[in-house]
Amino acid sequence: MELLLNYFPHISEKQIQQFVKLSELYKDWNLKINVVSRKDIEELYLRHVLHSLGIAKIQSFKPEAKILDVGTGGGFPGIPLAILFPETHFHLVDSIGKKIKVVEEVSKGLELQNVKITNARVETVLDQYDFIVSRAVAQMETFVHWVKNRVAKKSNHELKNGILYLKGGELTEELSPFPKARIYPLSDFFKEDFFETKCVVHLPLKYRG
Repeated sequence: MELLLNYFPHISEKQIQQFVKLSELYKDWNLKINVVSRKDIEELYLRHVLHSLGIAKIQSFKPEAKILDVGTGGGFPGIPLAILFPETHFHLVDSIGKKIKVVEEVSKGLELQNVKITNARVETVLDQYDFIVSRAVAQMETFVHWVKNRVAKKSNHELKNGILYLKGGELTEELSPFPKARIYPLSDFFKEDFFETKCVVHLPLKYRG
């Protein structure tokens, strides 16, 4: 928790309690359904929670905004972001049922009122969102194909509506088809070695009705 408070000192007491409980819930559920590696569960706040919240360093979500988390896995980045932005609506989607089971139980345990959870492929999700977030579930070209019709028309944030993608490593070739993509290194915000090669990619997408 010290790690989180170092970078997000203004969170409320309720949010602190939720972030503390988050660790307990994941450790308990991970014994039943393995969604996080053993090494990662020991460094949950660094490798999963703080990494997820890197998106918040790039863009703060407004109340009533709608965010789609594609391939949420065990609930990242959606669950930590839902705690940080309690008035923003999050829709967490994954095609793997056992992972969604963990997400449902963690969300219930944290009493999150702003999270919708769906066990499905993203192609079957027909709603539209301000931003689509994810943690490197596919190459960008594939990901754009999955979500290109899911972006709302009106932009209400500093960044234009589109994708906020947590990625790592060399991205020049992968992003070459997308000249409007912008890379934000997380090492600009977090000093830990883990973030040295990690970044958030923002790719604005046009509304297609």
